[in-house]
Amino acid sequence: MAGGTDPKSQFYGAGADMLSVFKGQTLPYAELLPEHKNLLRTEALREVYDCCNGVCLCLWFKDECEWTRVWASVLMLAPYLVCVQYILETSVYPREHEQLRALREATLQHPAALSSVPPEEGQFLSQFLKVLNAKKTIEVGVFTGYSLLTTALALPEDGKVTAIDFDKSAYEIGLPFIQKAGVEHKINYIESEALPFVDELSKEESEQGSYDFAFVDADKLNYGEYHERLLKLVRVGGVIAYDNTLWFGSVTPQDPDSTALKDPTRNFLVKFNAFLAGDPRVEITQVSIGDGVTLCRRIS
Repeated sequence: MAGGTDPKSQFYGAGADMLSVFKGQTLPYAELLPEHKNLLRTEALREVYDCCNGVCLCLWFKDECEWTRVWASVLMLAPYLVCVQYILETSVYPREHEQLRALREATLQHPAALSSVPPEEGQFLSQFLKVLNAKKTIEVGVFTGYSLLTTALALPEDGKVTAIDFDKSAYEIGLPFIQKAGVEHKINYIESEALPFVDELSKEESEQGSYDFAFVDADKLNYGEYHERLLKLVRVGGVIAYDNTLWFGSVTPQDPDSTALKDPTRNFLVKFNAFLAGDPRVEITQVSIGDGVTLCRRIS
């Protein structure tokens, strides 16, 4: 990383043609992302907007050991983020399960809190699972378990979700909330690298075509590999959901000199999104919620 300042703890404003600390100011990361920490939320936006007067901002995030610079215009984001805050306060927070809320608040203390599914996306997934009448699901990438708890709460009493993640320490943060919610019996947690496990699972005839829903939220550069294997595991009419397919908006066309073009995850997701759009085995819809969710309904 260029420079000597740790971007984990700082939020930098930058001019359109230079990367520098705006007016010599540095603002604590936690201060700009209170409460629900996911990209920019309205409370943070107001502070940044007042400080930077609507100029371009550079946000630093750590994902899969890579520092990624994400450029965002406060002026462009403002209407969207105001709407997100309205949705949260009107429709999401009043109906958020008490253990989901408690887990979300506990997750904020984790240095990788941005990895958690935001609550509005969680509510969307919960509703979707119920409409789908899902009973057997699989989740790749668990972190502290917000989406996992969301899924377990949405499934019927005899439903099951197989959840795979190599980092059990993060899952153990969420486990007490899962237990308090009374849904631990619905969860089969597998501590493992996900791709080898899913690969072996997809070879078992008894498992093929038996899943109603799959949620993939880890190991972005292997989304294509998961896709081929999950198409064997998810039934015809079932759905595979891929998270973060907008990658903070950086998948949109970029100027040739844009730093976003140096991000391998962004570049892969551009190709993966195009691949899904042309895959005749699925029907898709890409939803602009959270950091983008693509739903793939298996049709063959």
